[in-house]
Amino acid sequence: MLTVENLRVVYHDVISVLNGMSLEVRDGEILVIIGANGAGKTTLLRSIAGMIDFYDGDILEGDIKMDGVSIKGLDATDIMKRYNLTYVIEDRPIFWYLTMEENLGAASFSRWDSKVKTDIARVYEYFPVIKQLSNRKAGYASGGEQQMLAIGMALMTKPKVLLLDEPSLGLAPLITEELFNIIQRLNQSGITIMLVEQNAHAALQIGSRGYVMEMGRVVLDGQARELLNNEDVREFYLGSGKRERKSYKDAKRYKRRKRWL
Repeated sequence: MLTVENLRVVYHDVISVLNGMSLEVRDGEILVIIGANGAGKTTLLRSIAGMIDFYDGDILEGDIKMDGVSIKGLDATDIMKRYNLTYVIEDRPIFWYLTMEENLGAASFSRWDSKVKTDIARVYEYFPVIKQLSNRKAGYASGGEQQMLAIGMALMTKPKVLLLDEPSLGLAPLITEELFNIIQRLNQSGITIMLVEQNAHAALQIGSRGYVMEMGRVVLDGQARELLNNEDVREFYLGSGKRERKSYKDAKRYKRRKRWL
């Protein structure tokens, strides 16, 4: 469905962030992207969604394709309308001064059909808490409620592909568990999901496949369950590797192992 081919992206003409990034997202799956801060995960999503220009970034090399057709160079609105690809950014893009329901209505501004109310009802089925707080100003909602609202707004665009950037950031464990259960349900309804997430363990538990990113490129990929059981992934990203104490004399080897060579 979606392919990224040898993508190279820079910010401000000098800061290289993606360095030959390649991956594929298959129809109907949850693809998980993990990696340390600064690995280029958010830049990857911005590039796919046609938003890299907003951050003074440029795609220097490579291509991005939907169903074999290049979407590189299209702006975010064209990509959303033509290919039903919606990106939920990390900062919870909601209108704080509108009610929860007004936010859902605002997210459907580009639609011309008469099923907006039906789709709002569908969002309420996934997120009952939004229905309960439908008349509350979004700015007074909790972080978890705002994140659910942001995803609900994305659903109002009727996405075929949904890009989620750190949806669990700053959320309590129980809220994170609830949110990830909903993400699974959205996937089961037919939405392909590309999930960038720091909570690697929770993400890989619901994912189909995964990629590990470092320094703007893929260093490891495979089935989600395989990555969950990979010793290096567990040690560096899941916090559950071997527990023996390490001395400073091992630091050089430790860093070398992390290059996934």
